[in-house]
Amino acid sequence: METGTPLLENEPLAFGEEDEPKGKLKHPLVTLFHLVFRVSALLAYELCGFFSNGFIGSFIVIVILLSMDFWTIKNITGRLMVGLRWWNYIDDEGQSHWVFEARKGRVSQTEVRVFWASLVAFPIIWSILFLIALFSFNLKWAMVVLIALTLSGSNLYGYVRCKLGKSDSITQSIKNMANGIVQRQMMSNVTNMFTRAPPSTNPSNTV
Repeated sequence: METGTPLLENEPLAFGEEDEPKGKLKHPLVTLFHLVFRVSALLAYELCGFFSNGFIGSFIVIVILLSMDFWTIKNITGRLMVGLRWWNYIDDEGQSHWVFEARKGRVSQTEVRVFWASLVAFPIIWSILFLIALFSFNLKWAMVVLIALTLSGSNLYGYVRCKLGKSDSITQSIKNMANGIVQRQMMSNVTNMFTRAPPSTNPSNTV
């Protein structure tokens, strides 16, 4: 699927830019709900065996919590905690378009850190749990973890792209970094050619 050009109302906020006093939560209730659904889904996955032996009931509870987590982060907490919002739609020609919005305003540095830390940490945790379930041949639980990984990974992917502003930013940054390293190495080699002292020639003792 093709990806449309992102639409930005403003440049995304930099970390710590226009922040509130350190340690102050501007939206404590929103911050709580940013964590409560994903933590609940993880706990439900880990502890469901202690409360029920039925897979279907546990599956429904976990998926509901994951869906609530996905919707809350995508539509509420991202907009209020870091001033970012994203969505994706399919046009009449079947092409996929990403739309990004960012607003400038005062944000809490603590909320920004909580937002991004949890956004990155939980896909990593679900990835580890997926490998554990896969190597344990628990395919039905691996399917549950895969759903969790897909939903949490989608939010991470969307907000990272929203933060960067365009899809090729990561690739372009890596290319620029690589080009800079190559150029510095070439300049260093050229400089060494002109500054290197000529090798000293000792007189040969020939008889």
